[in-house]
Amino acid sequence: MELFFLIGFIGALVALLFAQSRRLVVMACPEGNDRMRKIASAIREGANAYLKQQYATVARIFAIVFVILLLMAFGTNGSMLSKFTPFAFLSGGIFSMLAGYIGMKISTQANSRTASAASKSLNRGLRVAFASGSVMGFTVVGLGILDISCWFFLLRFIFGISDPTDLGNIMVMNGMGASFMALFARVGGGIYTKAADVGADLVGKVEAGIPEDDPRNPATIADNVGDNVGDVAGMGADLYESYVGSILATFSLGPLAGYGYRGMLLPMALAVTGILCSVLGTFLVRTDENTDQKALLGSLRKGTYSAAILAALFAAPLTYVILGNMGVYVSILCGLAGGTAIGYFTEYYTSDSYKPTQELSASAQSGTGPLIIGGISLGLKSTMSSILIVAAAVIISFIAAGGYGNYNQGLYGIGIAAVGMLSTLGITLATDAYGPVADNAGGIAEMSGLPEVVRERTDALDSLGNTTAATGKGFAIGSASLTALALLVSYVSIADNKLAAAGKKLMDLSLTNPQVLVGLFVGAMLTFVFASYTMSAVQISAQSIVSEVRRQFRQIKGIMEGTADPDYARCVAICTRGALRQMVIPALLAIIVPILTGLILGCEGVVGLLGGVSVTGFAMAVFMSNAGGAWDNAKKYIEKGNFGGKGSESHKAAVVGDTVGDPFKDTSGPSLNILIKLCSTISIVFSGLIVAFHLTGFFM
Repeated sequence: MELFFLIGFIGALVALLFAQSRRLVVMACPEGNDRMRKIASAIREGANAYLKQQYATVARIFAIVFVILLLMAFGTNGSMLSKFTPFAFLSGGIFSMLAGYIGMKISTQANSRTASAASKSLNRGLRVAFASGSVMGFTVVGLGILDISCWFFLLRFIFGISDPTDLGNIMVMNGMGASFMALFARVGGGIYTKAADVGADLVGKVEAGIPEDDPRNPATIADNVGDNVGDVAGMGADLYESYVGSILATFSLGPLAGYGYRGMLLPMALAVTGILCSVLGTFLVRTDENTDQKALLGSLRKGTYSAAILAALFAAPLTYVILGNMGVYVSILCGLAGGTAIGYFTEYYTSDSYKPTQELSASAQSGTGPLIIGGISLGLKSTMSSILIVAAAVIISFIAAGGYGNYNQGLYGIGIAAVGMLSTLGITLATDAYGPVADNAGGIAEMSGLPEVVRERTDALDSLGNTTAATGKGFAIGSASLTALALLVSYVSIADNKLAAAGKKLMDLSLTNPQVLVGLFVGAMLTFVFASYTMSAVQISAQSIVSEVRRQFRQIKGIMEGTADPDYARCVAICTRGALRQMVIPALLAIIVPILTGLILGCEGVVGLLGGVSVTGFAMAVFMSNAGGAWDNAKKYIEKGNFGGKGSESHKAAVVGDTVGDPFKDTSGPSLNILIKLCSTISIVFSGLIVAFHLTGFFM
């Protein structure tokens, strides 16, 4: 049975070869004129410089944690931690970093090529940008499956761990490195991109009254760099962690449900099947020249929906052959259907093709205040659909998998639903990652002085990208909630085993237990404090950019007349320093708070914390992502000529709304789903330490 896990290497090979083929397609396209190449080169240099400094900063933190894990694993003869976990921590972080780095490299090569292709036709621009996104999507799934497969075979055949329960419990700890790297990448990149974006918008568009991406704006290169380090590199690391985390969580639940290695093989087989279906779906994405947002959305839907339908069809025989329990197949369908439904409702609330965003745009006619209030209201309302969809998926998948007859089988059903939701991540992420490329292409078209029709085409692709980005975040957040529940169950199982081995009583998880109740409050608090720090980080960094842009407008004579060049590099450097400095505290919160909670309140307190952060984090992430996406597309809807068009009072109000929404949708919101899972994996890895030394144990 274990040899069937070789399909993981096959799936990884297919994904990575397809990613390489898409890269060659992108690189074969012309990069445009000299001006376009010069701007693209400046963006590449800025992105490379930022990531180099970010990885150097994160490497130092990784080294400290690695030493701590080594001491826990080898200093206690393995009683606190598996001796493999420190090394899996490093490999997970490295693979997560690679996923983001490769995505950033191709996006900075594709931006000018997309602008050049858009000068020929809308369809050509879409194809180049989408090919670039496909590199990102299939690199993430390919590296994720490769990392899991390598560790499975190392543990099973090199180190001889034959018990599936032990192997599953070790494997679930391997996700900590990926979560660790993803949080730093998402938070740091999100702070960078939104600080530059906010600074460029407030001074350039609102105060100076110049167009977006105008070459006279000193922050415009930093803004374009931010699209790559935040919306591509950060997002790639983020969804790599979501993908790997869902599979590993189900690995640990399979043996608990009594399925043994078969329960671990099914999520692997589903992931590989999803890769093949996603490859087929990418060939269906194309559009006509004269089209609107609904038609563009339909083009991408054709690819993503086709991949999901194919995955659903193939999942039936796989489930029957591997498990023989077709109730689990219903759980998989719940995940696929739930992910698609979340994507639809996210699109409904954020796309300017639908009533909510159009009404939000109309509110700008009454000023900034009504627009801000309307966006907050829209975001709050949008949480209802996502939460009800996930709630339905949890209940149905639990019942269908046999949860009322065997509790652990029901929990396995929830875990496999998360895998089903992310099984076609290759194409889902491709539709997400293409958006920043289109955004950069629009900036290059503006700064290069290309014809207005080119900017209209790139704006259409960019507006669509805002919607697909929100949809991608919806997938990540929805799967995070299911994965977090699976990880919570894994934590309870692992912690109880350690308590029993230490001769201590098992956990009392009733809500009347003060440790659980206080843990719930701490988890809810962590969500809000984390969001506060990430929002504040954008504010502080953006203030530096605002001051710098104002200084350059004031002191460099000839900028506004176009006779002198701004100091773009200065803004890039300020964003880099600000992001790296501001990302540390929120990232450390996610690491330190679960450990401190455990040391003070014990394992029960940690369970409460994980429940609190999962529920509040999920709702907050949906609210922030959808509100931010709606504000952004409301601005673009006005820029199309509605409610006064560009330069009107409505447009100025919408720019402010977009400025508020930027850290909502691209910094705090998407970082919360990583927070949810990182808290879980941190708790699992440090469960031995908590069992041995928690403060409440001295009084009980």
